[in-house]
Amino acid sequence: MWMKTVFWGLLLFMLVATTMAVEYGARRHNSGPWSWCDPATGYKVSALTGCRAMVKLQCVGSQVPEAVLRDCCQQLADINNEWCRCGDLSSMLRSVYQELGVREGKEVLPGCRKEVMKLTAASVPEVCKVPIPNPSGDRAGVCYWAAYPDT
Repeated sequence: MWMKTVFWGLLLFMLVATTMAVEYGARRHNSGPWSWCDPATGYKVSALTGCRAMVKLQCVGSQVPEAVLRDCCQQLADINNEWCRCGDLSSMLRSVYQELGVREGKEVLPGCRKEVMKLTAASVPEVCKVPIPNPSGDRAGVCYWAAYPDT
């Protein structure tokens, strides 16, 4: 008798769990906390204007004024969902590339190669001491996309 009860209980549990998974999009390719950062879902990507200026200055080897650093760090910290911080930095970086007409392997600015700017942008959370999730387990504080060539 108890085996039937356990069987029907598990069956009911599976039915409820499957229904919830379908309802909340667990089968979607882009599911997880980072999917909340998708502009298609209504998320507004932060422009990170202070970080934009900081990354450009650092990349060419210039001194970053304290006010620019403070603005960047505050803008990054103001992104409430820490899962969105690296995505917003990546969007900011792509807009810089687009603005300057940058292609692979080219200088972004005189004395600043694209790869250097990418690593500089990826390390902003570490410089600012702003927490980011680290799904890979390595290099906490640096955006994971820095390891990929097409970012």
